[in-house]
Amino acid sequence: MDAGSPAPTAFVHPTAEVEDGAEVGAGTKIWHVAHIRSGARIGAGCNIGRNVYVDAGVSIGDLVKVQNNVSVYVGVTLEDEVFVGPSAVFTNDLRPRAQNPDWVVTPTVVRRGASIGANATIVCGTEIGQYALVAAGSVVTRDVQPHQVVAGNPARHLGWVNRRGDIVSREAEKPAADILEEH
Repeated sequence: MDAGSPAPTAFVHPTAEVEDGAEVGAGTKIWHVAHIRSGARIGAGCNIGRNVYVDAGVSIGDLVKVQNNVSVYVGVTLEDEVFVGPSAVFTNDLRPRAQNPDWVVTPTVVRRGASIGANATIVCGTEIGQYALVAAGSVVTRDVQPHQVVAGNPARHLGWVNRRGDIVSREAEKPAADILEEH
C-alpha cells in the first residue's frame, strides 16, 4: 500500500470520499457515502459499509468489517479481523463539552477478532479483548476480557466464546485456553 492513497485493487464507491493522505489497503471495499479522513489507515481486505466515517489518525487492521452507519473517531484502533455491527457507536471524550480548550482524546482498542453487535456503545478508555463478543445494544463501560461475552447496560459478563464465536461456557471462570482457541 502506498502511503496516502488507496491501493490499486481497493474499491471506492463513487459517492464515498477518501481524502488525500488516507491509506486504504489492497482488496478493501468502501461503500456509499463513506468518508475516510486524511491520516486514517485501513488495512487490506476490509469492508467499510454505507455511511461509515473513519476519522483522521484512526487505525483499522486487515480483514475488518465495519457495517453501515458507524463512526470510528480519532483515538479508536480496530485490530485485524474485527467486526463492528450496524450503527455501533465509539466515543472518544470522557467529559464531553461543546467548548473545552483542554480536551484530550481517550483511546479505545478493539483487539484481533473481536465482534461488536449492532447499536452497541463503546465508551472510550476501554479495551475489547481478542475474540470477545459484545452483544447488540450493549453499553461497554469497562474492559472486556479476551473471549468474554458481555451484554446489557452497562455490559455485564454472560459467558465465554471460542474463536468461531461459539458459546463454550456461561460460568464466571474463564475456560481452558485450548477450548477458547478452537476454530
